[in-house]
Amino acid sequence: MIAPDQHGRNRHADRAAEVIAREAARFIAREAGGGSLITVIRAVSVAHGERVNVFVSIFPEEKASAALAFLERQREAFSDHLKSHARLRPLPRVDFLLDNREEPGGFPKQL
Repeated sequence: MIAPDQHGRNRHADRAAEVIAREAARFIAREAGGGSLITVIRAVSVAHGERVNVFVSIFPEEKASAALAFLERQREAFSDHLKSHARLRPLPRVDFLLDNREEPGGFPKQL
């Protein structure tokens, strides 16, 4: 078992989130159309590594709903991408969340 760091988080889960953020950026660059610019901001492991929230910025903001719907539809394809491009077992559930506007402290505003 991997020991938690001084903040109580699991280093393995944090590393997995980093890998997922990198692979999400690659996947989105390859699969997304030219209707909007989708940028991966960060990924955060939650639920002891069972889930990873990938925060994205979308420009123009008017296209955010359509872009998030695209990412939701592509969840299974992204999971297949992770299976072949990352050594993560078991694969966590990945959720894509909008992070266009940040408040002080780095937390996204509620939309």
